[in-house]
Amino acid sequence: MILYIKYMVSLRCKMMVKQELKNLGLHYVIVDLGMIEILEDIGSTQRALLKKNLRKSGLVLLDDKRSILIEKIKSAIIDMIHHQESLPKVNFSDYLSKELGYDYTYLANTFSEVKGITISHYIIINKIERIKELLLYDEHSLTEISYMLQYSSVAHLSNQFKKVTGLSPSYYRSLKAKREGNLEDL
Repeated sequence: MILYIKYMVSLRCKMMVKQELKNLGLHYVIVDLGMIEILEDIGSTQRALLKKNLRKSGLVLLDDKRSILIEKIKSAIIDMIHHQESLPKVNFSDYLSKELGYDYTYLANTFSEVKGITISHYIIINKIERIKELLLYDEHSLTEISYMLQYSSVAHLSNQFKKVTGLSPSYYRSLKAKREGNLEDL
């Protein structure tokens, strides 16, 4: 049986879900971002208990098909941007269509209706979050980051970053040094 979980976006979430399944005596085959596959069919009582216990951890067990599809889209985007070394060399629309088995127009329309933003905007938001993360780690140059996230140039990355955050990537990176300096002064 496959179940879908909203807000399951990190390894910590996966560990919490695994523990909750164990507590309920359920055996899982897969626990992945936004999705779990368990061996047993669960009854309404056990499902309600799982739903209640996941809610305590900030996770939501999904029932609605459109919500499940939205979570699949979000999980695919998060996995693609945050959990891969570099982005696949295909269009996002082709990637999502192939990954989810739906026509991209259908995915885009459903996502926009439910979330109130486009898939493209959601991708940009996630790319900017990934850029922030990479800038703070200070392991890659801006050129390397733009290549990893498939920007056409450093200027394109910088313009998009500034449009979303109001800061240049260089200034954002310099904030880390200022924060570290302030901590040392304590």
